[in-house]
Amino acid sequence: MAPVRPIEEPPPVPPHWALWQLGFRPFYLAASSFAALSVALWTAQHAGWLGHAYLAGALWHAHEMVFGFALAVVVGFLLTAVQNWSGRPTVSGPGLKALVLLWLAGRVLVLSPFGFAAALVNVAFPFAAAFALALPLIAAGNRRNYFFVALLVVMGIASGAVHLAQLDVLHMPDWIGIRVGLDIVLFIVAVMAGRVIPMFTNNGVAGAGAGRHVTLEKLALGSILALLALDCLQWRGLPLIAVTSIAACAHAARLSLWRPWKTLRVPIVWVLHAAYLWVPLHLALRALAEVGWVAANLATHAFAVGAIGGMTIGMMTRTARGHSGRPLTADRWEVACYALILGAALARVALPLALPDFYLLSVRASGLLWSAGFALYAIRYWPALTRARLDGKPG
Repeated sequence: MAPVRPIEEPPPVPPHWALWQLGFRPFYLAASSFAALSVALWTAQHAGWLGHAYLAGALWHAHEMVFGFALAVVVGFLLTAVQNWSGRPTVSGPGLKALVLLWLAGRVLVLSPFGFAAALVNVAFPFAAAFALALPLIAAGNRRNYFFVALLVVMGIASGAVHLAQLDVLHMPDWIGIRVGLDIVLFIVAVMAGRVIPMFTNNGVAGAGAGRHVTLEKLALGSILALLALDCLQWRGLPLIAVTSIAACAHAARLSLWRPWKTLRVPIVWVLHAAYLWVPLHLALRALAEVGWVAANLATHAFAVGAIGGMTIGMMTRTARGHSGRPLTADRWEVACYALILGAALARVALPLALPDFYLLSVRASGLLWSAGFALYAIRYWPALTRARLDGKPG
């Protein structure tokens, strides 16, 4: 009798290229790579190696962090989330490639002498993204999320204001567009944090008891819209102090309802709480800056580095894991990314507050930590973002 041969397992299906299947894939990879490279480019501008740049120095840095890096993450996240919210496919394949190339063209053109071309492309990108989001939302009748389309349109207008001011077409400070863009990103962060952080906390931490209060939610989001209105109108002084103080208190209270102290053993959850803490800190620092007690750029970087950097690294790891069929846990590489980005925020904001004489050191240390954190993410997540889901599902 012939010996029984073991049943052979079928050969594994080779992973295929999946970069253009869903919005988070190319935009997370592009945004993290750009975040890692942007500080080096900014340094090159200061050194005079990019002498013909259309946007230069601090204005380039601010524009690219808001309308380059942050907007890319927002668009990648929304293209992925809208597919879930609407039950309809979002742009993929050639359409997604065209959207990414439009974003990339904007990053190149602001470093060229072609100002009007840069303006056109940087306005076109958020408008095109808004159109791509509107199609599935309207087809599904998902009115609850229409406002995201409007916010992307306003982002395009704010970017256009920066460029038209720089080109002397509009006689207004070019920093107004930057401020309005930051406020819009702040509102998007606040909305999405309110939707996902309590849910992720309760799902990831047994007995966490994260909750929400309807009146507090309205106050927290409404105060940011009020701040946006004040910045659009360039109102300063007591109205700005009052609104930012109320907003800081509302968002601190909101965070406390999410029970952040119960998440310390779960890095993929606590990183979102730690990042959101920078929202009330940013608002409080804006109030103190208006009084004249702290430098205004510390308030800006509390949000830009702490909240935007922390929330993006936290959401990019979680959503990339979830939508690539991987477990929703953070290993030592993700924790290292979290520590580097949150360390960048502390170096950029806390160190100058405590030791003003070391300001230049704090800026350089923050830039190094930021670049290292997003470079590590890009390298670590390259396989997950470019290859098919492990569970064989589409997306």
